[in-house]
Amino acid sequence: MPEPGKDEVRLRIKAFALNRAEALFRQGHYVIQPEFPSKLGYEAAGVVEAVGPGVDEKLIGKVFNTIPNFSFSRYGVYGEVAVVPVTSLGVYPDHLTPEQGASVWMQYLTAYGALVHIANVAHGDFVMLPAASSSTAIAAMEIVKAEGGKAIGITRTAKKAADLLSLGYDHVIVSTDEDIVERAAEITNGKGARIIFDPVLGSRIQALAQSAVYQGIYFAYGLLDQRPTPFPVWPTMSKALTFRGWAFPELFRDPETLKKAKDYIFKHPSDGTLKPIVGKIFALDQIVEAHRFMDSNDQIGKILVKIE
Repeated sequence: MPEPGKDEVRLRIKAFALNRAEALFRQGHYVIQPEFPSKLGYEAAGVVEAVGPGVDEKLIGKVFNTIPNFSFSRYGVYGEVAVVPVTSLGVYPDHLTPEQGASVWMQYLTAYGALVHIANVAHGDFVMLPAASSSTAIAAMEIVKAEGGKAIGITRTAKKAADLLSLGYDHVIVSTDEDIVERAAEITNGKGARIIFDPVLGSRIQALAQSAVYQGIYFAYGLLDQRPTPFPVWPTMSKALTFRGWAFPELFRDPETLKKAKDYIFKHPSDGTLKPIVGKIFALDQIVEAHRFMDSNDQIGKILVKIE
């Protein structure tokens, strides 16, 4: 049984979430590389059962989730227990299940930082969301709707379209069946989308850039398509687009910014405006199947592992 060190706690895990970052890390395609022996897993919900030196013993017995502010190489939450920094402990509304509680920070921090903190998404804005069935895109859709914007989901799978609309997307474009540029023009009455929030990149960046409004902003926050990404020179110049790389750890650089993000993310699940979507739940001994399911891209929402 691992013992927590200075400024660390040990959580008895109730549930943990899978994220695309973990699959990329496993495959050697993430922004950081493993330093073996390496751990895995950013997000979990559980009960503090032990604390290390420098940590208030009153935390023992209390329920928390984890904020992904640590490195995989040193910490990870896949398992029945996990030792994590005390600074990674977060709270979630009481009405959420442990599975939902483990599905909060990664997706909402990623979406909030780009859409609210930087782009100031507002009433009437059209926002294009590739990989629309992913937990982060769904979180982004909820935030767009909460701020009065219109969410356009983009998916490659026609069978997902109805489910995505039922979740709250205003429009869904099936990229394998429809022309993205034409459909975006139709949906926005020729205006274009002010924000594009893209975790995929690859060759489709051209069509997405062409679908932007004049002086729109294009966020790149992932690289799911490992093929080369050709920079869309002409759309960028003609539309005066801003291209912005985004990763949620940027929020951790400023305490006041992080506090605003935490307050926003806690407030909206509490009032029901944001509701983490649990897609499929696996048992711990099914972790390989859970990762294979994530690799299949068949999920809608978050993939969870529940500890019985």
